[in-house]
Amino acid sequence: QVQLVESGGGLVQPGGSLRLSCAASGNIFSIYEMGWFRQAPGKQRELVAVSTRGTDTNYADFVKGRFTISRDHAKNSVYLQMNNLKPEDTAVYYCNLKLFLAGTIYEYWGQGTQVTVSS
Repeated sequence: QVQLVESGGGLVQPGGSLRLSCAASGNIFSIYEMGWFRQAPGKQRELVAVSTRGTDTNYADFVKGRFTISRDHAKNSVYLQMNNLKPEDTAVYYCNLKLFLAGTIYEYWGQGTQVTVSS
C-alpha cells in the first residue's frame, strides 16, 4: 500500500517561512502528479500547488509569489517552501499523490501537517 508522510508544519509569525516535506513510499509505479492541499476549520479543502508528471507547476492565486513547490523524483518526494506567511494561511496541509497505470489514476493522501501563522 502507498503511504505519504508529511512533515515541516509548525507555528510561525506573520511574514515567516516554513518548508513542508512529503515522502511517498510503497508501490510507486508511476507518478502522475504530486501536490499540496490545505483545509482550515469550517472551510473546504483547497488546492495550494501541484507538480505534474513532467516539470510543470500550478499554483492557487492566493499563494503565487510566496510559495514554491518542488520535486525530488529519485526520492518520490515533494516540498512546499512557504514564504511571507499570513494568518489566513493557517490550515492543515495535506500531501496529495496521483499515480497512473493502464489508463487509471490512483489517488492517495497524507495525514496532514498543521501550519499556524500567528503573532
